[in-house]
Amino acid sequence: MGAEGGDRTGTRTVGGRLAGASVLVTGGGSGIGRAVTDAYVAEGADVMVLERSPEHAAQLREDLGDAVSVIVGDATDPDALETAVSAARRPDGGLDNLTCCVGVFDYYASLKDLTASELASAAHEIWRANVLSALVAVNRAYPALRTARGSATLTLSGSAFYPEGGGVLYGSSKWALRGVIAHLAKDLAPDVRVNGVAPGGTSGTKLGGLDALAQDMTADRVPGRDERIQAGTLLQVTPLPEDHTEAYLYLADPAGARVVTGVVIKTDGGRG
Repeated sequence: MGAEGGDRTGTRTVGGRLAGASVLVTGGGSGIGRAVTDAYVAEGADVMVLERSPEHAAQLREDLGDAVSVIVGDATDPDALETAVSAARRPDGGLDNLTCCVGVFDYYASLKDLTASELASAAHEIWRANVLSALVAVNRAYPALRTARGSATLTLSGSAFYPEGGGVLYGSSKWALRGVIAHLAKDLAPDVRVNGVAPGGTSGTKLGGLDALAQDMTADRVPGRDERIQAGTLLQVTPLPEDHTEAYLYLADPAGARVVTGVVIKTDGGRG
């Protein structure tokens, strides 16, 4: 947790920053998404999670109990998102925040090593998961967000700013999300704020690889990854998922971030 967080007991902070707020988190079952879900719950939000993994969904229910609602489904599926938005809405039809944490990784795949067929399949897969999922989520959630004058928070990466932390497929998908935030902040104004968080490399994240490239590892199993992350930061730290949650909490706070839109907060330890 961040400074205002708590443990995974499912208890809410009375009078927390998000007390009574309705929040939908896509991909909230593991890694940064799970830490953000825990932080939202601890700050009093009513949290709905759309999670593709049945195992992660079950763990959420076990750890957080009635403090969180979980739907198992694919965040690129408009019908699954429609169901999740409907379930997350307040009685007046509003949704205070949508947070998108869905993503897959390319394990530093180099363009020069891919066949044309691999490139086409891998590009379609990663852009669908990393970019289209966010667009579809905002599209389905917009009416509810407009009713609440709420906000959307997208998850980027240091790869959205620097040629590091992944290959060209992963990096280009995260650069694309920077454009999504800039355009949606204007498109959805003045009713909905749109922002993002760009975490740097983070220990314990479990982004899966691309099926198109037969990548069966998760990010946390890349040898020497934590050491490389630490060496590349000005603060000489290896961030943990909970180190990023304060940025998400700030952007979801309707009072604290009332005049903030079109912004990406970097939580990357500083680039060395």
